[in-house]
This record gives sequence, C-alpha cells and structure tokens, in this order.
Amino acid sequence: MGRIHKGLREQVRLNDHSAIQKPHLFFLPDVPSVPFFPRDAHRHDIEVLEANYAVILAEFKTVYQRGIDPKSGWTCLGPKGQAVFSLYNAGVCVAGNCRSCPCTYRTLLSLRTFISSNSLGSAGFWLLGPGATLGSSYGPTNTRLRCHLGLQTPPSCELVVGGEPQCWSEGHCLLVDDSFLHTVSHKGPPDAGPRVILSVDLWHPNVAAAERQALDFMFSPDL
Repeated sequence: MGRIHKGLREQVRLNDHSAIQKPHLFFLPDVPSVPFFPRDAHRHDIEVLEANYAVILAEFKTVYQRGIDPKSGWTCLGPKGQAVFSLYNAGVCVAGNCRSCPCTYRTLLSLRTFISSNSLGSAGFWLLGPGATLGSSYGPTNTRLRCHLGLQTPPSCELVVGGEPQCWSEGHCLLVDDSFLHTVSHKGPPDAGPRVILSVDLWHPNVAAAERQALDFMFSPDL
C-alpha cells in the first residue's frame, strides 16, 4: 500500500512537468511500463478474447447495422466516424448494450483481470472512420493496460504510443499502456470503412491485489 500513498503525494508534481508518460488522474510509482506489452502479460485473457473473435465480430455487426445513433446505444465522438458502443463505461455496466451483445458480455465476465468495478475501467466497440486522427493525449492512469481486439482493421490505420507505431490485426490483441502519449489515425480512403476494435481495460500485471482493492475504493463509480 506504500505505493498508493506515494502516488497520491506525487500526483501534483507529475501534472506540472512534461513527460512521455503522464497519466492525468492517478500515477502509481515504481510500476514497470512500456508502451506496448507482450502477450504473456495477460495470456489467459488475450486467448479468451481471441478465441471469441468470431462471435464478438458478429455481435458488433448486428449493433452496427442498426445505425450509429444514441437511441441504439451509440455515443458519437466526432465528425469522421468516431463512435463508441459502451458495454462498461467508467466501471458501470451499460445494461441495454450488454443485452444486445450477450456473448461479448459473458466473455468480459470470464476475464481474470477486467477492471469492472471502478471508474478507471471500460469496455466497448470503438470506431474510427477514414480520414480521422485522434490527437496526442494521455490516459488517466498507469495502473491499467488497454487491450485492443482488432475486429475490422483496414490498411493505413495506426496507433502510436510513446513514439512507437503499431497496427491492429483482425482477430488479434494489442496490449497498450495508454498513460503514455498516444495518437490514433485512419489514413485509408473514404471507401475503406471504419477501423473497429473491442477495447477492454485490464489491470496492470504489476498492481498487487491489495492495491487493486484500494483503487476500487478510491475510484468507485458511486463516489
């Protein structure tokens, strides 16, 4: 628990200086971090997600075909096809959307390290349309890794984290520490269709069980 207390003391100083890794909400000190983590960091959960790729993709297509509309459970984030269909939003289950994607919902519940009970954790389908670029930003914390399962990945889509570029691949996961400075772009032609991923927030493997419990309390969705 010493790292939690140290993190609370140092957060103000962290926000005051420029860095390639600068989570804006909570920084846990002494956590080994790199922009992209190897599969072994969360092998079980990655294998579960990839094994369910086909059914997750089918459920995405079903909700996508209903139209990108708030009445259908979507949140539009920008003018170039940026939208999210949330299954969990800041630690809260979006019940109607989960009912629309029962197999994806059950897959999330079967993961060992899914952050489902505090506001640092979310999960959902993320769309990015051709020509869109999401500018440089930092995630809220280094206590999580963001897992991206590629569902539809047209050419010329790129994720740059901490200066390191990667591309998504359909049916495969990327493990990202989004507390590093990162950008996302889709430079494909207009007819390429959207880039689609299932994004799932997992605990950083170096965060101990007692620290996870403390963070669940500190960032409870009810607070």
